[in-house]
Amino acid sequence: MQSSKPFAPACERNRGPILEVLKLYFTDRRRILEIASGTGQHAVFFAPVFANAIWQTSDLKENLPGIRLWLEEAALPNLPPPIELDVTGTWPDARYDAIFSANSLHIMPWSAVEQFFAGVARVLEPDGILAVYGPFNYNGTYTSESNREFDAWLKQQYSPESAIRDFEAVDRLAGQIGCQLVQDHAMPANNRLLLWRRQPPE
Repeated sequence: MQSSKPFAPACERNRGPILEVLKLYFTDRRRILEIASGTGQHAVFFAPVFANAIWQTSDLKENLPGIRLWLEEAALPNLPPPIELDVTGTWPDARYDAIFSANSLHIMPWSAVEQFFAGVARVLEPDGILAVYGPFNYNGTYTSESNREFDAWLKQQYSPESAIRDFEAVDRLAGQIGCQLVQDHAMPANNRLLLWRRQPPE
């Protein structure tokens, strides 16, 4: 039943703007891993547009049943069942030429953000694209008062270690795994969509 599916209003609001940017980078991709798929709403909206790619959803074990409900209803041939993925644990024994994650880095503690990038290093192909959506600080400063309030809410709602991340710190982690920033897109509601390309080994 549709009423039993999890629903995130933010996904409905941001999916259109995100997709317009992903079309610029994901059209030639064939194996896409979505990290922290949440409800699965992004996956069922994006996958039909990238019909030549397998869109692999993933999340913590407790979120997989909700994702399955969305995927089963969509019944898309390029949406396989979701896989369990905790960025601090075991990563899939597979390779992908694109990775997408939305609203994840500010929820997990910084140690997990570091493990996120370490895991990306293991599964992202050379010339692969890493796309990360969410709010970011620049030069240690909030970009809006609403982001400052959101940061305080994160710490109350999730953990004192949750926080809007500094762009420079995240970009440094990406650089350490051979990913070079190709675009920093401004998005609605004071969010960003950061895109890196993994450089082939010299």
